[in-house]
Amino acid sequence: MSVTKEDVRKVARLSRIAVSEDRLEPLANELTSIMGWIEQLNEVDVDGVEPMTSVVDATLPMRDDVITDGNIQDQVLANAPKSEDGFFVVPKSVE
Repeated sequence: MSVTKEDVRKVARLSRIAVSEDRLEPLANELTSIMGWIEQLNEVDVDGVEPMTSVVDATLPMRDDVITDGNIQDQVLANAPKSEDGFFVVPKSVE
């Protein structure tokens, strides 16, 4: 795939990037080179290759799902400047 100066100009305009006229041709050549590498990657045979999110096989550590430090509502609300019916009372922020 070949990228032209007009393609670069259009992409620059759409992305709101100022590109001077003398930079259009070098950018077009660079983008053509990048597109060539992408086309080369399409030729790689990936049949039977599992998708992965990382090159390192890592599993997250698991812990038992147990309740700890529950039922301490009074202790938590003791730090609040104002509470009512088991909830924090805060000033109204929306009119």
